[in-house]
Amino acid sequence: MRKFGLLSKALPKLQPKSIPIDYTNFMNEVALSRKPSVLRELMKNHATASKEVVFIGEGLPHPETMPFQDISFTLKDGTKTVLQGSELVTAINYLPTQGNPAFVKKLQEFILEYHSPPRWEERDVIATVGSQDGLSKVIEMSFRKGDSMVVADPVYSGLICNVRPYQANLISAAFGRNGVDTVEMKEKLTAIWASRSRDVKIPKLLYLNPVANNPSGHVISDEQKQEIYDIACEFNLLILEDDPYYFLSFQEELPKSFLSIDTENRVVRFDSFSKIFGGGLRAGCMTGPKEIVRVIEMHMQASVLHTSSLAQMIVLQLLNQMGWDGFKKYTMNVKEFYRVRRNQMIALAEKYLTGLAEWDVPGGGMFLWVKVKGVEDVLAMVMERGLKKNVMLIPGHAFMADPLKPCPYIRLSYSLVPMDDIEKAMQRLAALIKEEQLIESQK
Repeated sequence: MRKFGLLSKALPKLQPKSIPIDYTNFMNEVALSRKPSVLRELMKNHATASKEVVFIGEGLPHPETMPFQDISFTLKDGTKTVLQGSELVTAINYLPTQGNPAFVKKLQEFILEYHSPPRWEERDVIATVGSQDGLSKVIEMSFRKGDSMVVADPVYSGLICNVRPYQANLISAAFGRNGVDTVEMKEKLTAIWASRSRDVKIPKLLYLNPVANNPSGHVISDEQKQEIYDIACEFNLLILEDDPYYFLSFQEELPKSFLSIDTENRVVRFDSFSKIFGGGLRAGCMTGPKEIVRVIEMHMQASVLHTSSLAQMIVLQLLNQMGWDGFKKYTMNVKEFYRVRRNQMIALAEKYLTGLAEWDVPGGGMFLWVKVKGVEDVLAMVMERGLKKNVMLIPGHAFMADPLKPCPYIRLSYSLVPMDDIEKAMQRLAALIKEEQLIESQK
């Protein structure tokens, strides 16, 4: 085990790599007290039981009472899918909490196809309502009031919203064009372990949005992923790998995931089909240690019951029709679409914002993270004066580990707005920045 300076005093309580992980350490009292729903467990058993089994206890609505004769959708290439008969029944009725068994099997194939994680037999997959559903439930599984979490700064705003009610302490390491500042991460963790301060609890979770980070568009390199993973092992951190933009990485080859290098089974990965098939489908999955997936399943048994049956069936049909080769081609086209728009956005930024702001070229995703020059805090500029200029922006405060500090960043998006409108917005933003710089100079 490597030692980092002050760590020598704290080493006895760090995680030795040879000892199996006790996942109860990452669970709060609520999670540890969860029990399975008898009805939901029976539903799961019935879904995979022999056809000879007669189950007269279930309370599923009868298909004859439902208004659908069939449900169909047509792809842009003309392929039409019609759900009828048993497929229709599956698409509109209750399912086991883990998901439609055929969909769960396809999700397992998906994870193996793209990540091939070690110790696969010790992991499980569950269908979720998008990636954030799984993320929020893991937060609820683990957090107690005042708990700490390690994050890369800037950080996804949805994560901040999830942990804010717990009065969480976010231990941040800067995330820039060269990746996460691992030296800062090590130093902060070392100091916390060495001091054992009551003011800062020892963190259990490390949250990362590693590919096309929202908001910055930065991508953690494969090499640095291994370095970060080693830190997580050293400090016994559970890695929450939130990766909805995985297929929107602009590099030629898909990046390695933390899951793919997870030799200790300490990664919980969240995938989403929102960015490639449609956000409103609310279809995704969570992959992680069986013990953790089971707790999340019990939580869902008592909350949403399961992800939308229709959404699961639509994604299943799409994946089956495409095959993995077709899916790869499809996602490459989606990536190229956003790469072209990224380049157009950069050209407009260079045209209108040169000298007024600075930015890095996004490595993927949908966003341009812009630092305004000469303005220490953009909050009033964005929230008050921006609307008067008919331009609506997202202030960087929404993505910072400490949102109360002055912030000179804004997030722009090139995903949806027509380029002609983006050009208008850039012109207005340039005028807005000039006015704000003047205001700052007169203070």
